[in-house]
Parts: sequence; structure tokens; C-alpha cells
Amino acid sequence: MNSNASAFESGSGRGGSSSSWRLALGYGLMVAGTVGIFLLVQHFGEQLSPLADAAGTAAAAKAPAAGSHAMMHVLLALVAVIISGRLLGQVFRYFGQPRVIGEMVAGIMLGPSLLGRISPEAMHFVLPAEVGPYLGIIAQLGVILYMFLVGLELNSGLLRAHAHATVAISHASIVAPFCLGSIIALFLYRGLAPAGVPFTSFALFMGVAMSITAFPVLARILTDRKMDKTDLGVVALSCAATDDVTAWCLLAFVVGIAQSEVGGAVQTVILALAYIAFMFVVVRPLAVRYLGQNTGGRPKQRLAVWVLVALLLSALAAEWIGIHAIFGAFLLGAIIPHESDVARDFQHKLEDIVKILLLPAFFAYTGMRTEIGLVSGWNDWLICALIILVATLGKFGGTLIAAKLTGLDWRMSSALGILMNTRGLMELVVLNIGLQMGVISPTLFAMMVIMALATTIATTPILHLITGGKYDMLPKAA
Repeated sequence: MNSNASAFESGSGRGGSSSSWRLALGYGLMVAGTVGIFLLVQHFGEQLSPLADAAGTAAAAKAPAAGSHAMMHVLLALVAVIISGRLLGQVFRYFGQPRVIGEMVAGIMLGPSLLGRISPEAMHFVLPAEVGPYLGIIAQLGVILYMFLVGLELNSGLLRAHAHATVAISHASIVAPFCLGSIIALFLYRGLAPAGVPFTSFALFMGVAMSITAFPVLARILTDRKMDKTDLGVVALSCAATDDVTAWCLLAFVVGIAQSEVGGAVQTVILALAYIAFMFVVVRPLAVRYLGQNTGGRPKQRLAVWVLVALLLSALAAEWIGIHAIFGAFLLGAIIPHESDVARDFQHKLEDIVKILLLPAFFAYTGMRTEIGLVSGWNDWLICALIILVATLGKFGGTLIAAKLTGLDWRMSSALGILMNTRGLMELVVLNIGLQMGVISPTLFAMMVIMALATTIATTPILHLITGGKYDMLPKAA
């Protein structure tokens, strides 16, 4: 390892007790400061009230169409978004972008943002409003399976190897955008919050939405550029994995708050903590014992049956608690040993069907709900630009400062900050949850979708600028 890696290890707690003490003190101050800032923001925000219908309301859902008619349109929508996503994915890949960006854009283009403006008749033929509920169910199933795969890809050994400084950097990259997101909520609440939404729920959701890092997209960027085995790649993957776990736990908490009254929220949080404890204390040892084999062969079919049953039950339990089914799927995937035969087998079996067939349904469903035209006039676009700026400053700034304090140089800290600013598909999942719960308005949803695309698209060119494009020259991790 080079001096960066040595400094990182020193900052991880191996440099002596004084270094660990300073890290613990800094972490405690960071958490306390975050709580203090949010309570201050909440104090001022609770005195505000959203302007009724100022941000627009979601269109009333139409009655589902007849079965054969709906099936035809669902199949047509899937064909359209798969083909257009594939073509756009190739275009984006030619310019050095992850293919998933093209697939996300394709879903938006088939909705009211582009096709609906060019030819409303064509849009209503490809994506009629009547098939929204059917497409939504397919999309949610796809996201549940996708989050299970994301959990399976988490390398807990990687997290343990860089535990101290990784957690500090990762949580700083959550704390900074969370604080800025809750502060900007003060300015967005009156004009862009749906009527009747409490400020606390709105501010909490804005904070979490600003804090997301897309672990799978980041991993794909690093792999495509052969950076996944470098010092920078290992640290980035470790931080992103920790970020994912923390952010999804935070989202589960926010969903519990938003869907309940105060008493109900406390009950939801208690049940969620009990559920997480049960998964780690009871289910994880069983998963390690019965699913942890690493022989390089294929596991027995009965194991796959029980894993799928466990996946559905975990998602069902999370949904019943009130923290969304995708969290249950993600958590089950995270506790299954990363290198086990079962994990590899499920990744091999599910990856293509989820990414090629089911996720396009999610992109089409998101496209139906995204109307860029709602962002109209210079005032709206200034707000959109402000959201992008705040999201970038929070992620990049929090990561940069924390990485520098743990011993990394400015170049590596800057590159790490840019990588952690990647949001991609994970942000769309969070935004759809917020829109579905009625915490954010369609206009704000469109602005946040633009932010997710902008921050993800900016990652590759800025990373290329910082590293000089010499990815293979980066020092390799030991």
C-alpha cells in the first residue's frame, strides 16, 4: 500500500489509542451536532404551513382496465422501456456513463416529460394511466428482488477491514447532506410540500433523500474502470456499503415517523429495532450455519425455496411494521454470507431477470410519475439548481473533510467525495417511496429526479478529471 493507505489504516484506529480516542470524540460531536441542528430546524419549521395545492397534487387514479386490455399495455410498456433503455444505455456507455443511466432516462422519456409532450396519444397507448397499478406491482416486486441482490453484494469483510475510518467517512457523508437537506426543507416546505404533511416528516425525508449513495452504480463505475481493487476503490466500496446500511435504517425510521402519529411512530421504531435485532441475533447465525457453505458448487434446490420464503417473510414483516418491504429484502440479503454458494447462485439466477425485465418496469412506473414540465419558470429551475448544489456540497463536502481528517490526501479525498455523490437508481427508489406516502409533491419529485440524474452523470467526467484518467496507475490495495 502507498502512503494514503498507511495513513488510512492509521486513521482507522491502528495508530494508537489516542487516534481512536480522537476519532470517537469527533464522531460523538458529529452526531450530537446533527441532532442539535435538526432540532433547531424543526423548531422554526413547525411554525410554517404548506400552501394548499401550491405544488400540485397527484392525478387521481383511474379504475384499472379490463384484464386482457391491461395485460396488452403492460407487455407493450415493458417492451418499449426495455428496447429504449437498451439503446440509450449503449449511447450513455459510449460516453463513459453507466448503462443504468440510459435506462432511467428511457423510462422518463416514455412518460409525460417527453413522449407525452410530443404525442400524448402515443404516450397513452404505450403507458396509459389505467395500467399504472399493475405496472406498480411489477415495479415493487422488481425493487424488492433488486434490494435483496444489493444486500447479497455487501461484503461484510470489507467493512470490518476498514471499520473505524470507513464508518466515520461514511457517516460524515450522510450527516452533512442530511443537515443541509433538513435546512433547505425550511425554504421548500411552504411551496413544495403537499397540504397536511407535518414539517418534521418533510424535513426528515428531505434529509434522507439528500444522503443516499447508489452502492450498485458506484460498484459498476469502479469495476468498469478497473478501480475496484485499488486503494481508492476499496475505500469507496467500503464507505458506500456502510452508507447503504445506515441510510436504509434511517429511511426505515423516517417512514415509521411519516406513517404514524407520535405514539405510533415510537411503536414502529421499537418494532423495527426488535426486527433488526432478531434478524442479526437469530436469523444470521442460522444463515451462516445452513447457507454459509463455499464449495464452488450449486446449492440444493430446497435451499433456494427456503431462501425465497425467508425473503418474502422478511419483506412482509418489514411492510407490516411500517418500514417498507424493500428494507426487509435488503436486510435478509445483507445477513447471508457474501461468498456463499447460495449468494452466488441467487446472484446468477436473479440478476438478469431483475435487471433486464423487472427494473425496466420500475423505470417505466417512475417515468409515468415524473413530469419535468411541472418544473416551469426560472424560479422553479433556480430551486432545482439549488437542490443539486446542496446535495452535491453535502455529499462531496462531508466526505472530503472526513477523508482528509482520517489521513487521505486531497486528491484521493476529492475522488472519494465525487464517488459518494453517485445516487442513481437508489435515489429513485427513495423518491418513489416519498411520493407514494404523500410526503413530497409531484413537482418536488421531478426536481429530485433531475438531481439524482445530474449527480450521477457528473460522477464519471469529474472523477476522470481528478485522477487524470489513469485509473490503472492508482495504487493497489493490499
